[in-house]
Amino acid sequence: MGTELLEAPGALYLGSDVVAAQLSGPRHFRSAAAAIRFAMEQAAPVSLRGAALQVGGVVLDREQIRMLHLDMKAVEAAAMRSASLARQDAGWAGSSSSL
Repeated sequence: MGTELLEAPGALYLGSDVVAAQLSGPRHFRSAAAAIRFAMEQAAPVSLRGAALQVGGVVLDREQIRMLHLDMKAVEAAAMRSASLARQDAGWAGSSSSL
């Protein structure tokens, strides 16, 4: 799933099984990324059994949602490491002039 789909609005279905999720109806999110975060970080674990995320014409099942969440967390961690290294490099650059 590309960045453009993660930024697209999403409809998240949660329930103890697929039928319950469909009967409960969707919860709408401004972005698929927000829906994925909600599903994996805030929703009751039992409700993930019937989870599905609809983004445009694409429907993701619970395993695809879980994998995307792991990918998103890895990207966030890499960005944080990169920002930390950039701050350290800036600190080193500033301290070398005083040598």
